[in-house]
Amino acid sequence: MAPTIYVVYYSMYGHIYKLAKEVVAGLEAEGVTVKLFQVPETLPEEVLGKMHAPPKQDVPLISANDLTDADGFVFGYPTRFGNMAGQFKQFWDSTGGLWMKGALAGKPFSIFTSTASQGGGQENTIASSLSNFVHHGMVFVPPGYTMGAELYDLTTPRGGSAWGAGTFTSSDGSRQPSEVELKFAKHQGKIFGQFVNRLK
Repeated sequence: MAPTIYVVYYSMYGHIYKLAKEVVAGLEAEGVTVKLFQVPETLPEEVLGKMHAPPKQDVPLISANDLTDADGFVFGYPTRFGNMAGQFKQFWDSTGGLWMKGALAGKPFSIFTSTASQGGGQENTIASSLSNFVHHGMVFVPPGYTMGAELYDLTTPRGGSAWGAGTFTSSDGSRQPSEVELKFAKHQGKIFGQFVNRLK
């Protein structure tokens, strides 16, 4: 039976959602069963309106207890000052009961992210997130430089690194993921899919 991977994300302006769909496509290309979830929003609608955030995607919400049914995870969230967005952190803080039971120990995970600018801390966001998952005994699986030459191409701005896929959004959210950023997200899904298939 194919492993089941949950792609779990938070997206305020839709950038992370677009990367998540590519991650799903990469996983599915490796024959993995995939379920896409978003974490609950914590900001009131009034605040989201003032921030010009579009309506949420038609994607199921996840709860902490849902996590135990998955064989592994790919998590996506934007940065907030070099850390995971508060909405995702609040969701993860609700996994304390699972931590006490060791319910997620040994499960592999990977991460993708977004920042407003090139110096916005994509690698730092992923690195600073690791303790949340390491405390559960989970296993980090980064894509590394397996995509090859396009990760060394400096002719156009692009997010992502050996730590995980990423995109730049600009300060007002107007920049959308580029073709190469979307390609990297799909590649990350494929690499993770290959890993969990070997593990299974």
